[in-house]
Amino acid sequence: MKQPAPQFLTRHDPPAIRRLAWLAEPGSDSAPSIIWLGGFRSDMRATKAEALAGWARSKGRAFLRFDYTGHGESEGHFEDATISVWLADVLAMIEAEGGPAPILVGSSMGGWLALLAARALKAQGRALSGLVLIAPAVDFTETLMWAQFPEAIRDEIERTGQWLLPSDYAPEPSPITRALIEDGRQHLLFGAPIEPGCPVTIVQGMQDEDVPWQHATTLMEHLPADDVTLTFVRDGDHRLSRPQDIALLIAAVAAMAGR
Repeated sequence: MKQPAPQFLTRHDPPAIRRLAWLAEPGSDSAPSIIWLGGFRSDMRATKAEALAGWARSKGRAFLRFDYTGHGESEGHFEDATISVWLADVLAMIEAEGGPAPILVGSSMGGWLALLAARALKAQGRALSGLVLIAPAVDFTETLMWAQFPEAIRDEIERTGQWLLPSDYAPEPSPITRALIEDGRQHLLFGAPIEPGCPVTIVQGMQDEDVPWQHATTLMEHLPADDVTLTFVRDGDHRLSRPQDIALLIAAVAAMAGR
């Protein structure tokens, strides 16, 4: 089956002009759309995003997915981007979508970006209809990277500006830059209550070696004011892309959409 060609959103971020690739499923103008936020170095054609697009298509539900700067079919170099750049990408796509308050579905890094977007919108007096977070990698640049790196890797990042992280999900390593680490510190959420102002559903694999299940319980502890549900998948890994995992994800999104 031929893949659909993406459309592009041009985002002006002086001095850069960023073209973001996106795909959409049309739906009702009155129901909140669903926006997919992928993970670190993932793209909008990955397994979970494709499965959600198919579900949305079958239900007539508006669904938007896109690639961050330096990811997939969007322009830009991965190593030049930061959490600030990717958060701005998310907010630009929410603005461009333009419908009722959307539901954000964030996987791994996308979970962190979803919470940051909720905070940014809330500061503007706007709200989301809900968040579904899969293995949310909140504060990952600091707690899951920098704090876990041996001194030699920290020194290399400080000295050369980057370190190449071997990846289980891509043939080439991921450049972890000093800019990524330093910028991430501007967006840390742990240490204070997180109040997205909407219902939150979290799905977390207990065999996840990238985002340990304890990270999800820490997030739960920081979400005191909202309606929050946490589901553990005992034998689930970080991908959560098996048929049973996909079914659980779709059920979680469908439940949030039906609220």
